[in-house]
Amino acid sequence: MSIYPIILSQTTFTHKDNLTYPFEERGLQFGDGIYEVVRIYNGQYDLFEEHLNRLFRSAEAIQLELPFTKEQLAQLLMELLKKNDMTADGIIYLQATRGSAPRNHVFPKEASTNVYAYVRDLPRNETNQANGVCTITQPDERWRNCYIKSLNLLPNVLAKQAATEKGCYEAILHLDGEVTECASSNVYMIKSGKIYTYPATNRILKGCVRIRVHNYADEIGVPFIEESFSTEAIASADELFLSSTTSEILPITKVDDTVIANGRPGPITRQLQKRFEQQIEQYRSCTTEYTK
Repeated sequence: MSIYPIILSQTTFTHKDNLTYPFEERGLQFGDGIYEVVRIYNGQYDLFEEHLNRLFRSAEAIQLELPFTKEQLAQLLMELLKKNDMTADGIIYLQATRGSAPRNHVFPKEASTNVYAYVRDLPRNETNQANGVCTITQPDERWRNCYIKSLNLLPNVLAKQAATEKGCYEAILHLDGEVTECASSNVYMIKSGKIYTYPATNRILKGCVRIRVHNYADEIGVPFIEESFSTEAIASADELFLSSTTSEILPITKVDDTVIANGRPGPITRQLQKRFEQQIEQYRSCTTEYTK
């Protein structure tokens, strides 16, 4: 997965090898910052507005002043694709921190926000899309403000590592047996023709693809119920799936030692995936946006 050479730093562009910050950087020392990951298909941003809106919500939540308006950032990110001649499938990673200053828990008065963004190739994983993935369950040990897409991801990292060590794709997190989301994705249970998922409160990150899942469910006439379900309920689920920017809509076929239904992706999940594929085909069938 190659990183493209030109990156956005603050409000200008530079080669990625030139990016440096003082070692007293608040993102490094405190996790005092936010980030976004935006999917790119055929050189075009997917759910672009939704990601930018969430970035600015996260900034407001931690009282972080960004050095641009939403419209200015959108222009900069479009220019970033153009400067890298990005016409493939990939992602953009964008991070903003409270800046560089002598280490002190209190917000620094003089520091300026540090921002950078880079583009990376990321082909779609069609094998996982077709066959589904296995997961494990893990206690949700994160802080209470998961709706902020912050840099404080150590509990997520540990849960994801535990899943990897067991040969699984993801970790389904739970609070005393009540499923919240996964380490890096939202999770859904289908039972009796209805989709259940944890309410969009401060305890989860409301994914941009989750918004799309809700819309697709409405389109195909499947009730989308924002109501939690238990880890015990997983054993009797008709279908289970997860969603995220990089995972898209991904069937779950096994959780810990429990095989979901017949161990194959279910019909409603397949309908949702089909709608997602149709969305992607729209990017395939048109010219890359910045070359129009």
